[in-house]
Amino acid sequence: MLHPLLETPHQEPTLQHPHSSPSLPSVPKSSHRLFDRHQPFELNYRNVCNLLLSITRSRSLPKGLQLHAHIVKSGIQTIPLVSHHLINFYSKSQLPFCSRQVFDETPRKSATTWSSIISAFAQNEFPWQAIEYFRRMVSRCVLPDDHIFPSATKACAILGRCDVGRSVHSLAVKTGFDVDVFVGSSLVDMYAKCGEVRDARQMFDKMPDRNVVSWSGMIYGYAQMGEDEEALVLFKEALLGDLDVNDFTFSSVLRVCSNSTLLELGKQIHGLCFKTHFNSSSFVGSSLISLYSKCGVIEGAYQVFGEIPVKNLGMWNAMMIACAQHAHTEKAFELFKQIESCGMKPNFITFLSILYACSHAGLVGQGEYYFELMKKYGIEPGDQHYSSMVDLLGRAGKLDDALSLVNKMPIQPTESVWGAFLTGCRIHNKTELAALAADRVSELGSVSSGLQVLLSNAYAAAGRYEEAAKARKMLRDRGVKKETGLSWVEEGNRVHTFASGDRSHTKAKEIYRKLEELGEEMERAGYVADTSFVLQEVDREEKNRTIRYHSERLAIAFCLITFPPERPIRVMKNLRVCGDCHSAIKLMSKCTGRVIIVRDNNRFHRFEDGNCSCGDYW
Repeated sequence: MLHPLLETPHQEPTLQHPHSSPSLPSVPKSSHRLFDRHQPFELNYRNVCNLLLSITRSRSLPKGLQLHAHIVKSGIQTIPLVSHHLINFYSKSQLPFCSRQVFDETPRKSATTWSSIISAFAQNEFPWQAIEYFRRMVSRCVLPDDHIFPSATKACAILGRCDVGRSVHSLAVKTGFDVDVFVGSSLVDMYAKCGEVRDARQMFDKMPDRNVVSWSGMIYGYAQMGEDEEALVLFKEALLGDLDVNDFTFSSVLRVCSNSTLLELGKQIHGLCFKTHFNSSSFVGSSLISLYSKCGVIEGAYQVFGEIPVKNLGMWNAMMIACAQHAHTEKAFELFKQIESCGMKPNFITFLSILYACSHAGLVGQGEYYFELMKKYGIEPGDQHYSSMVDLLGRAGKLDDALSLVNKMPIQPTESVWGAFLTGCRIHNKTELAALAADRVSELGSVSSGLQVLLSNAYAAAGRYEEAAKARKMLRDRGVKKETGLSWVEEGNRVHTFASGDRSHTKAKEIYRKLEELGEEMERAGYVADTSFVLQEVDREEKNRTIRYHSERLAIAFCLITFPPERPIRVMKNLRVCGDCHSAIKLMSKCTGRVIIVRDNNRFHRFEDGNCSCGDYW
């Protein structure tokens, strides 16, 4: 039995059937040969089916409409096979409600007819309708087959409704289709996309035969849940087993490399994409742009973007996000204009990307313009868009305007919105406003550890150590520890990780010696440590010693003694780089003549000749 909520029918727009349209073009005389009276009836209708298949492949809507009109005149629209091909034609033409009208007008509905309409809705991302028609089919005692089950599970995956998916899975077990390779693969994919990676793996392991969909779905599931090592191990198994991977497989594995900033491995997989001719895929292209951007190689992202001839909106969005992260704000604006000029409709991610770019460049006017522009495109701002706007106003010091926006939100402010506001308060040392926000945050009930840390840091920065201690105590009571600041660099197939004051590295002596030498040179250039960024209640000497050995400085020193002078230094960091380290790294780049690229949890900083790409605005 399917989930009870599916019993509720959905209202959909009713579209006029194509053959009844007054503007329907006339049928070419050559088409009359399809219905030659001297030919057997079976041959006539099979000619129609073959022509429909050809038109579907060519995506020729006008010709398909003409042929549909002729089918109605000939009276063969009642044949299930003809209805099946018509439904499929409209589905491939992205007109699923026309498919539904053909389905509704079909008097005898076979399993193939049901399969066609369910697939039409699933493939055109109308998942509720797909599940509703699946339910209707089952209620009429028509058993699903190996074509219908995958469409139903795809709809469940789009909705993220694992509970409904389990009902479909149960029916597959009862009918014996769970061992079918296509049905099994679709179930693996469904569980993976719903975040149920254990169920996906259980299904994957039980399958007697696996195909590229099952392997790709499982790899995607691990990548989505952050289980990067498992995803890479599985990808290696697939390659060793001579499995023909597809663009979705490559996209998932490249996502793992992006999240783990494994540039060298990502480059190898990029090479494999070339060998297998998937390098021109938009899905692979989006993942490659993300890989090179997140690893600090924005030039590689631009190159990939320029090499792919046909770009989907996902690629444009990926490139805009990359520009925003690397402070290429004008390029982000240019890309947005190109999207509009190409006739594409920006989506909520497009606007999120452009607001992100405005936020990190302090462009309040432009940010407000794009925020209003969303409504003209029929996109209602979500919590992430509001969070970006609050972040933009907060960073620009317009905290009263930011709070006013929060108060006017038509939806309940989320943690991300309050987190953005507290970040602005911290940057501009507005502890009273932060305290006001803290009172509002408490109304949310239990909040994340990250937000609790923001509160603690805001109090500590103002010297209100008692309140900061209370905030930290709340974290301890919940068994949560403040996230340790880490920085890491990639050397060949190894990743070197550093923590503040860490002396466990095999080259620790050389690293600290290099920092001492560099520190002396920086002091001669005018560097004075700003110990206000050390929030612990310790004496000045201890603060001075602590700040000099932050994780990113250790990572940079390691790169200086390891990598050749011509190689840019790329350091990844899990937390925001502090103000003193930002100033110090600018001097490091000037004293050493090296390009130093640091990615913190918010954006990229490219330090060169004593300057930073962020313009000291981050």
